Amino acid sequence: MYTYLGRRLLSGFITLLGVVVVVFFMSRLTGSPIDLFFPEGAEPAQIDAFNKAYGLDKPLAQQFGIFLLNVGQGDFGTSIWQQRPAMEAALSEMPMTLLLAAIAMTISILVALILGSLAAVYRFRAVDRTITILSLMTSSMPHFWFALVGILIFAVQLRVLPTSGSNSWLSWILPIATVSIGPIGVLTQVVRGAMIDVLSSGYVRNARARGFSARRVVYRHALRNAALPIISVAGDIAAGMVNGAVIVSVVFAFPGIGRLIVGAILNRDYPVLEASVVVVGVSIILLNLLIDIICSIVDPRIRLN
Repeated sequence: MYTYLGRRLLSGFITLLGVVVVVFFMSRLTGSPIDLFFPEGAEPAQIDAFNKAYGLDKPLAQQFGIFLLNVGQGDFGTSIWQQRPAMEAALSEMPMTLLLAAIAMTISILVALILGSLAAVYRFRAVDRTITILSLMTSSMPHFWFALVGILIFAVQLRVLPTSGSNSWLSWILPIATVSIGPIGVLTQVVRGAMIDVLSSGYVRNARARGFSARRVVYRHALRNAALPIISVAGDIAAGMVNGAVIVSVVFAFPGIGRLIVGAILNRDYPVLEASVVVVGVSIILLNLLIDIICSIVDPRIRLN
């Protein structure tokens, strides 16, 4: 088990290193930050001082070597945009993103467990058809489209929710709904499929024959044994919620790592962009490792193998 987790951790960090290298070179393709921070006709001495301060006066290969050396020491440099350590900027924004993702993931799992179980229990009936249609619609709904429609209806027309910010609990409703709408549809289908397989198994029929109530059979026997695929898919969805966080940051001006990444790209702030990618990547690696541990606890066969 420990060997397996060690291999997963090693492969994750190798992948993260590859992503960081790609981001390093691709971020340079967007142009130089001089075009944004200096007007036309700026003094060459000022430009030279700026390049020297941020190491942009050296050849790209040499910049990359210095970058790898500094990253090995945990130093991502100083933010060109915010004038503070780049890693400090990334770490300060990540808690809000994790909180948003945690709330959205909790709501998604709870709603999906209820809807998926109902669809499996009333398979091929009106309840099942309705839940299936709604889950397919929500799972294929683009995040940005849902966000814009939510603003149009609830903020512009009904005026019951704010359009941006995070100062009140009302301002969290649309961002959470935007991030969780897709996962609810996907997880509902996963729960339904897993529950249908388990409900037709022998031990469930035996529990029904012994006179257990339908609620106990579904939620204590069936759902417990159908948890493994649900946990696996939920872990993958949670890791992908960063994409939804970026959209939420742009559409709702919601604080978090998504807004920081977008700002770093627009301002060509290479250090902050690279530090943000590392923070997000490490979070995803640790989340996947946690999912593997949970799966091994739920199903001892994974731990034994």
